[in-house]
Amino acid sequence: MAWQTHFILNNQKIITSESPGTLVLDYLRRRERLVGTKEGCKEGDCGACMVLVGELVDNQIEYMPMTSCLMPVGELHGKHLVTVEGLNQEHLTPVQQAIVDEGGTQCGFCTPGIVVSMTAYLMKSGATVNDEGIKYALGGNLCRCTGYASLIRAGKILVDTFGDGANAGQKQEERLADLISRKAIPEYFHSIPTRLKKIPKLDSVNSKKTPDYFIAGGTDIYVQKGELLPDSRVEVLNLHPEMKGITVKNGKVHLGALTTFEEFADHPEILKFIPNMKAYMHLNASWQIRNRATLGGNIVNASPIGDMTILLLALDSTLTLKEGRNRRTVPLKSFYKGYKVLDKTPKEIVTEITFPLPGPETKIHFEKVSKRRTLDIASVNSAIKVQAEDGLIKDVHLTMGGVAPVPLFLEQTSEYLQGNILNKETIMGALPIAMAEVSPISDVRGSAEYKRLLVRQFMIGHVTKLFPEYLKVRDFYETH
Repeated sequence: MAWQTHFILNNQKIITSESPGTLVLDYLRRRERLVGTKEGCKEGDCGACMVLVGELVDNQIEYMPMTSCLMPVGELHGKHLVTVEGLNQEHLTPVQQAIVDEGGTQCGFCTPGIVVSMTAYLMKSGATVNDEGIKYALGGNLCRCTGYASLIRAGKILVDTFGDGANAGQKQEERLADLISRKAIPEYFHSIPTRLKKIPKLDSVNSKKTPDYFIAGGTDIYVQKGELLPDSRVEVLNLHPEMKGITVKNGKVHLGALTTFEEFADHPEILKFIPNMKAYMHLNASWQIRNRATLGGNIVNASPIGDMTILLLALDSTLTLKEGRNRRTVPLKSFYKGYKVLDKTPKEIVTEITFPLPGPETKIHFEKVSKRRTLDIASVNSAIKVQAEDGLIKDVHLTMGGVAPVPLFLEQTSEYLQGNILNKETIMGALPIAMAEVSPISDVRGSAEYKRLLVRQFMIGHVTKLFPEYLKVRDFYETH
């Protein structure tokens, strides 16, 4: 029996036998002729292909903006897909009108994606509409004609209209009803939750017993092998709800491997021990990409500069791998055997990531340098988890990315730091050990010498930001 995907496209019920690995972008433009969704970079960088995806969560529908160039059609089952055409009404919406009023469009190629992103922000559960939030929403949209000043002005109109603060405490259904009443989204949105509940669940998430590829968030695999996936046997992992979610039990944090970057950064349990997580995440990717990228995918992609991999490595994570009914666990520290060589069989999938719940005395910090200050691939990145008491380092896990063929846990450096006094002499003594552990190469993101310098700077940056009462930046750069 052929794979059939059931979903709602704007206000229309769809049942399609399209290959599950086909990109949503290609399906929209080639099959449905909804060409308001533009094909730009096809790598998730430009935002021209932005769509809204609505999913029932705990009996409420949550909408998120996503780049359709990184999403497989098979993942749409049971969801509501909204293109810019699906926002159209007999009049301009408040988002569209604000952009018109402030001259926020010129060639128009990027405008549909911008409209979708700004509308998604108004729909975001729990959000208070403000100026910073508008910038947050536009982070994944590139415009080469007008720049962003006019769009920020358009955003201020939306803040004045929707930013009264009352919406921050609204339930999601109340927020959507309010947006419908204000003509920000069409009236048919009222009926979507009931219609989604009528879509039958898949009898089997994969009718192909031996998939050629596993697809999670798609942010790497579609860039690397996008032309192969529509005609390949694929397993769409996001159809496995048991691989999602964040829980804390028995002194451990349990992360479903399909937990997205955004879900991780937005979770209250995570923010308890990494209060700056949202700021760190802004360095890594736009909101729209964070809605796609998964923790498990970042780990299995095995990039030496995987941002979340470097952080999870510092958190002393353990992976659960599954093949059929067989399960086993592997410490993340020993998962990488060489460049893109993993302690994993081709048929195994990572289902869960766990790490010890950090105690109240534990501090965690992340650093990154890239060509662009934010939303870019790292030249070098680093994370540290450290516990200190009365100026004595009790425990430390230090990691570096971009300085070895694999995401690197600096085992010898961590051992040296542990049990030592938190002062300049200790950090300076650790630097030669760290330099011996790293082996950077020169590439387009920087010379080997530059990357070694960043290792030094990150080590100093970690301790001076986490322990300003013991160490100051000037301590390391005093001239005599």
